[in-house]
Amino acid sequence: MMCTDNFYWYGVSAAAYLVTCWVFAGVRWFHTCRAPKERHNYIWPDRKMQVFFYLLGTCLLPYVLNPGSESAWMLWKSYFPCTYYFYCGALLFCFFGSVKQWNRWKKVSAIAGAITMVAMVPLVLDAWIPGGMLKGSCAKIWGSVIVAVSILMMGYAIMAMVQIWKWMKETRDQNYSNPEDFPADYAHRVWLAPVLFTPWLWVGFITDSPDVMIVANLVLAVLNIILLINVMPAWRRVVILSLSEEDEEHDEEHDELVEDRTRKIAEEIVQFVEKDKGYMDAHLKLEHVVEHCSYGRSYVSGVLSDRFGGFSDYVNTLRLKQYDAYMKENPLATTEAAAEASGFTSYLAYHRAKERLEKKK
Repeated sequence: MMCTDNFYWYGVSAAAYLVTCWVFAGVRWFHTCRAPKERHNYIWPDRKMQVFFYLLGTCLLPYVLNPGSESAWMLWKSYFPCTYYFYCGALLFCFFGSVKQWNRWKKVSAIAGAITMVAMVPLVLDAWIPGGMLKGSCAKIWGSVIVAVSILMMGYAIMAMVQIWKWMKETRDQNYSNPEDFPADYAHRVWLAPVLFTPWLWVGFITDSPDVMIVANLVLAVLNIILLINVMPAWRRVVILSLSEEDEEHDEEHDELVEDRTRKIAEEIVQFVEKDKGYMDAHLKLEHVVEHCSYGRSYVSGVLSDRFGGFSDYVNTLRLKQYDAYMKENPLATTEAAAEASGFTSYLAYHRAKERLEKKK
């Protein structure tokens, strides 16, 4: 650790970082729009985990309060490379793994978390207990342990990124009618987060310089806010109708035109989705419905939301009715066969759609 007289700035920059962590945790916990509150396990499965991870930064308080402490500095510089890669990998697997229904990553994440905890607990105790525990050669040995665990967690994060990249290749649009739909746009925004953070996670540990870490702390604080901005609107469905200047005049003629347009779009939607059995396409997307209507995507989305309760709910309601009808006509059929014959990709998709719609009643 370089000895300088900048202890005040060390503490201030560290405090700035911690404050953004607490803000991140607070906003993620309290600020949710309507849809996530109704379907939080599906839309934001990583919410509680994300709050927990960001609150864990509180363990770094000894450095904020006493930046001149060697043990507090050791904790601070080790925390970022050792924990952040695990956080990023776990959150990627938690969110996108839940959406894809691939629970096999939970065991891998639990093992990675246990390894990270074993590496960090001695440093936390050393910084919080007066007098410290790790001295001389013990501190050097544990520094090597931190490097080894950090590299291991980098591998874990890379594994998560590669898996997300594969899922993104499989999925080109997030407007899916089945519950297994994949938020590709959101994935594109966050899957490279470990790479974005990397230069600032290692700089303090490699240079062993609190002066350099001042800049890194501020950059990490800014990245926290940027990440928060990116994750908040991930599933926010805001339908904006593109009205012309003439349409904005709320007179009787305008209302008649809007009603006539809405009725026509609704008829076209019913014709394609219900009468032509478009809902039987297990991979039906909103864009497919738009292609069969004479108006643009924003208008079709608005009518689906206002008249039919939303694209996914509307299509899956029809599929559920088809499932019941199929089972009555084919009492010996398996639930899997009935689900696939009703427009679902699997029985699991049927079960999730039914559970989600029943909760809305």
